[in-house]
Amino acid sequence: MTMARPGLDPELRELLADTPLMAQLSPEVLAQLRQLPSMPIETLLAHRHVDRREVTVPAKDGAPIPLSVFSPAHTDRTSAAPCVYWMHGGGMVMGDRFSQIDIPLEWLDEFGAVVVSVDYRLAPEATGTTLVEDCHQGLLWVAEHTAELGIDPARIVVAGASAGGGLAAGVTLLARDLGTPAIVAQLLIAPMLDHRSASTSSRQYSGGPGVWTREMNEFGWRCVLGDLTHDEVPVYASPALADDLSGLPTTYIDTGSAEVFRDEDTDYATRIWAAGGQAELHVWAGGFHGFDALYPQAHISATARRTRTAWLARVLSPNPAA
Repeated sequence: MTMARPGLDPELRELLADTPLMAQLSPEVLAQLRQLPSMPIETLLAHRHVDRREVTVPAKDGAPIPLSVFSPAHTDRTSAAPCVYWMHGGGMVMGDRFSQIDIPLEWLDEFGAVVVSVDYRLAPEATGTTLVEDCHQGLLWVAEHTAELGIDPARIVVAGASAGGGLAAGVTLLARDLGTPAIVAQLLIAPMLDHRSASTSSRQYSGGPGVWTREMNEFGWRCVLGDLTHDEVPVYASPALADDLSGLPTTYIDTGSAEVFRDEDTDYATRIWAAGGQAELHVWAGGFHGFDALYPQAHISATARRTRTAWLARVLSPNPAA
């Protein structure tokens, strides 16, 4: 029996009606999806005055981790810039450092932020904590080169969407526990936080085609975790497992009411508050997974993106709100 689901935003429902949706995600389908072209980064940069730099840093095992660094092309900068360290979505099994890059590039436009996007290794080729450790190694490189990059080390924000949001949460936990690097805020867009798929929203979005269903989510997690038992799953890979959410930087979480990650995301914000931390949570009524990335022209999408930017403006201001 299909569970009742929150209705979609009317404008999004109309847009989604013309979009082909996947019914499943399998190794064969994944191989096909990986052949699709990347986000056309040149098109996004064409109207912007941006300096682009490609860097490769070593992973803990020596594997190369590509980073793309986008900086405002200003020659008269008198102060260090904030930095947004971006982790892309794709269920931890697909995508690259240019996926959803239009989102952080808006913050380059708005705040003069340096945007650094990391090409972490993907599952199933990489498993366990490899993905989050790749992201952390890239962030360590950024922190070690702030002067060279013109970045204010006190204003480094980690951000990501979907799988990237989950990795951003894992990186923040890892940085807290290791004591480095300093992160001023984490911005988690519909983050993929919990491998257990046990929530009400996970059960609601099971079966049939969709943007991201419970079955697709379980496929992604199987690719990442392989044969690990529940007791063996590291909290940095599945951040919802973390018992202690104290000591985290100020956090922004948003999600849709009509998506699989709704409950694990709202629970994560609740647990940050319970630990005495600061989090801002938005649940967009009628939003499905990735709605604002797929249809940025929709009214609800523009509102969601504008609200994130307003929060980031407060975080990055000289006297941010407590």
